[in-house]
Amino acid sequence: MLWASWTTTGVFAGRGGARTDEDEIITGDLTVHTTWDGSQADVAVQYSGGSQWFTLAGSPVPCLSEQESRYLHQEVVEAVRAGGGATVPQHQGDGGPS
Repeated sequence: MLWASWTTTGVFAGRGGARTDEDEIITGDLTVHTTWDGSQADVAVQYSGGSQWFTLAGSPVPCLSEQESRYLHQEVVEAVRAGGGATVPQHQGDGGPS
C-alpha cells in the first residue's frame, strides 16, 4: 500500500482562521498535517503544541499521486496562512490546482 504524510508546524492562521468539520474556526499558531493513502488525502489541523486534531473542512480530497498530495498540502498551508475560514482546495486529479 502506498502512503505518505507531511506536517508543517508554526502556520499562523490569517484573519478568519481555518474552518473544521467540527464546525469550529480555529486561529493562531497551527500545525497542518496531510496523510495520503494512495487515492485520497486527509487533512487535519491542530493548535501547535496541542493534542486534539481537527479535520479541515473539505477533507478528504481525491489525490491520484504522491506529488499531487504534496502539492495539496502546500496549498492548504498557504490557505490557512491567508485565513478567511480556510478549507481544503478541491482538485480534479490532474496534479495541479483546479
